[in-house]
Amino acid sequence: MRNLRLSLFLIFFGSFLTSSQNRVFTQEEISIDKFTDGTLTLPKNVENSSLVIFIQGSGPTNRDGNQIGMQSDFSKKITHQLAKNGIASFRFDKRSIKAKELNLKQISFDDFVTDVENILGYFKHEEKFNTIIIAGHSQGSLIGILTAKANADAFISFAGAGENINHIFAAQLSAHLPQFEDEIKKSLKEIKETGSSDAYPKILGSIFNAQNQIFLNTWMKYDPCREIAKLEIPILIINGTNDAQVKEEQAEMLHKAAINSELVLLENMNHVFREIVSEDLTKNYQSYNNPELPLHPELIPVLTDFIKNLEIK
Repeated sequence: MRNLRLSLFLIFFGSFLTSSQNRVFTQEEISIDKFTDGTLTLPKNVENSSLVIFIQGSGPTNRDGNQIGMQSDFSKKITHQLAKNGIASFRFDKRSIKAKELNLKQISFDDFVTDVENILGYFKHEEKFNTIIIAGHSQGSLIGILTAKANADAFISFAGAGENINHIFAAQLSAHLPQFEDEIKKSLKEIKETGSSDAYPKILGSIFNAQNQIFLNTWMKYDPCREIAKLEIPILIINGTNDAQVKEEQAEMLHKAAINSELVLLENMNHVFREIVSEDLTKNYQSYNNPELPLHPELIPVLTDFIKNLEIK
């Protein structure tokens, strides 16, 4: 029995040593300010690497890309794999994660922009990275466009909208409730122009509550194509051809507007960066809650090539 216990201990301890020795990155928890907590992932034995600041999409999304009822770990997976290629990253919880803790009664779209500006300022002040890239996913793409103007060296859009959000929101809601299409469009138009509306279908009351209308109004004032056209830095625009939420036409709009951009459409990649060959929407959405699925095989090579080329210039 004693020899068995010793053998088990050696197996466990040996496995631990192997795991530690093979780890090619370190992680550090950083609080930028009271609104923003995140994880800095650093490749081992690499000095003055590039840094990617990863901005999450809509909803109360945490630094790993997850929400309640949806765990895919896509952000964590991307940052870990970038570290294996010698690229550092910072991913963070959106301020909506701490809304209850901080007793935040209202959050505007501009608050998200301010948070990323503060993150960028923090790392610029640190002066530890040669190149800083802003990367935004979905809603985070527009946030990234707006903040990349402030001294970022490059910008990456993942599944970012090219149209104003009121058009996209109208299309999404009308697809589910076509009988209310006119009311939905009228309400969104009023919110954009005046800040509020009571013309919405009552069945959508939870979506069109007063707080959401304020947030939508601050979001709708930005046109993604108009804003991305102002950027004079290298831009990479990525979309999947099997993204059920943001179609590749949106990426093409951004690419057309941004003269410094490169467009990459990854075959069969969905909204959470997985390769889904099937056209079955159920299978597509099931991947949103399956962290064991690998990332699309071409994603990290595309990102690495773009970032490493920046370092050469």
